[in-house]
Amino acid sequence: MKVFSHIQLGTANEHLFPNLETLELWGIEERFSIPFIPLLLSPRTTTIALKFQFALPKSVVTSTITTLSTLCPELQAISLISLPTDPTITTTIFGTLLAASRNTLQKLDVDSPLTMEASEVLYELPNLRSLSVVIKKGTTPPSSASLPNLTELKITCHDEDGWQGLFHGATFGKLKSVFFYPQFEQIGDFLGAFERAALSSSVQNTLSKFHIFAWSPWNPTYYSLLPFTQLVDLTIGFPCEGRCSSRVDDDIVINLSRAMPKLKRLRLGNEPCYEPITGVTAKGLVALAHNCRDLSLLRIHLQVASLGVPLAGPGVTPNAESTVSWTDCALTNLEVGKMIMPETSMLMVALTLLRIFPRLIVISGNDPRWAKVSGAMYHSKGIVDRSSKRRPITTP
Repeated sequence: MKVFSHIQLGTANEHLFPNLETLELWGIEERFSIPFIPLLLSPRTTTIALKFQFALPKSVVTSTITTLSTLCPELQAISLISLPTDPTITTTIFGTLLAASRNTLQKLDVDSPLTMEASEVLYELPNLRSLSVVIKKGTTPPSSASLPNLTELKITCHDEDGWQGLFHGATFGKLKSVFFYPQFEQIGDFLGAFERAALSSSVQNTLSKFHIFAWSPWNPTYYSLLPFTQLVDLTIGFPCEGRCSSRVDDDIVINLSRAMPKLKRLRLGNEPCYEPITGVTAKGLVALAHNCRDLSLLRIHLQVASLGVPLAGPGVTPNAESTVSWTDCALTNLEVGKMIMPETSMLMVALTLLRIFPRLIVISGNDPRWAKVSGAMYHSKGIVDRSSKRRPITTP
């Protein structure tokens, strides 16, 4: 605190950094960090990111937020993380910040529930580009949101229905990224609900990134995502914890790849587990390689045994009209998680993967035998490249 007193005397009530535009502080403490914040800010500060330590008194947090809006009237980006959950803080944060920043605000990331009054203001900000909101149980966002310049939306929701009103009849002319963090155990047909809500606002025409992170096992209805043909990055995260919850099979992957030819990153499930109930075979991988030429990262439950047989065997249906060009498949990273690699199948798996994904470099897995597969791929690549140019494979 002596340092703080000396700095105050030295600055003579002037701004310590009068030209500071961005302030980021992580792990804010009541004794050391809080007193310095006003000295660091100035009217030229437009971007603020603060992460508070848990258990800070609500009066300290409230006074800090009030100071931000007072000293920085032209804020463009605000990020406030690890806020205490308290109605007083919620009211003060949004009342103070939105009153000062509503005409210039472009980004808001606050992990505190919205008040209805704040929602009505937030969902009408014409310059907002990025928004992260918490929708608590029993609250309904105002309908017909008008955010014509919004490109990124993150939603932490505490029930299945509260978030849907945000999409129905909304104006989202530029929305590209949507992230969901459901905080309830029984997720149900979440993707179906998203499809119905999003189609009402024409989001399918602009959406290129869709992520959802479920904390409990889940069996999603992937077919609800087929209308979103512009997707480049698709992540459906869920754990297997104690039992495999993945139901991804060839039919799902084939349909997704046909509907979303622009995919570059595809993650279905969290870390693939030891014993998947179902899984994608070589047939599904071939379809991905053919339909999604720009795919660079893949995380998926596999039937490893299907990769241990030649591609000309069962599982690959000939079709003279659709072949894979060996130089067009972009996949470089494959995440296999905890899946087991049989000792006797390593070489054939390496050759099969190279035939389907000739640019594959990195296989990320817990079983050390996957590293041997990578080594075999490296040593075999020259042979596979030469033979594959003469023998293209076919897709279903």
